[in-house]
Amino acid sequence: MNDLLDRAFGHPRGMLGRLGGTLMARGNAATEHNLTGLAAPSGEETVLVVGPGPGVGLAAAAERAGLTIGVDPSAEMLELCRQRCAAAIARGTVRLHRGSAADTGQDPGSVDVVLSVNNVQLWEDRAAGFAELLRVLRPGGRLLLSAHEKWLPVPRHTLAAELERAGFTDIQTWTWEPPGRMAATAAQFRAYRPA
Repeated sequence: MNDLLDRAFGHPRGMLGRLGGTLMARGNAATEHNLTGLAAPSGEETVLVVGPGPGVGLAAAAERAGLTIGVDPSAEMLELCRQRCAAAIARGTVRLHRGSAADTGQDPGSVDVVLSVNNVQLWEDRAAGFAELLRVLRPGGRLLLSAHEKWLPVPRHTLAAELERAGFTDIQTWTWEPPGRMAATAAQFRAYRPA
């Protein structure tokens, strides 16, 4: 059973990965738009979306940011992102890379905003992921992260403490109720790289 869930949602691949992508696009859409709105990227900013899955949040960020970069370990999810964001990719305002939170492939201090929705629980090494995201943010840059509270790997305030240990400051955490009968409470975080 765990292998099936991993192929559908953890590291999407094959037919199950495509099905998982469809479910993620529907189930995460409200949270993706909510988090992008909270981040409020400007047309001059670069946004890094970690684990964009089928690209709903990637497309939402691309509508506001100057450049949006999606980094995902799944070739199937990157293909769904290519399809969803084809026009923006053609314009050069969206770029896609295979990678992870711990290995984004981005230059130090090269992004203004990092967004992550419903994937922190899948990171193999959260400390390495947070260190990498701090590294790629410009001074004063912001991280916004959301995950189903029931699937967090540790309690919400413990995750906030991990962000602090990684070097983030001005950390805020709260819960948000996405619309819909089946929606699960989201634990959300905002943190900054020191200026």
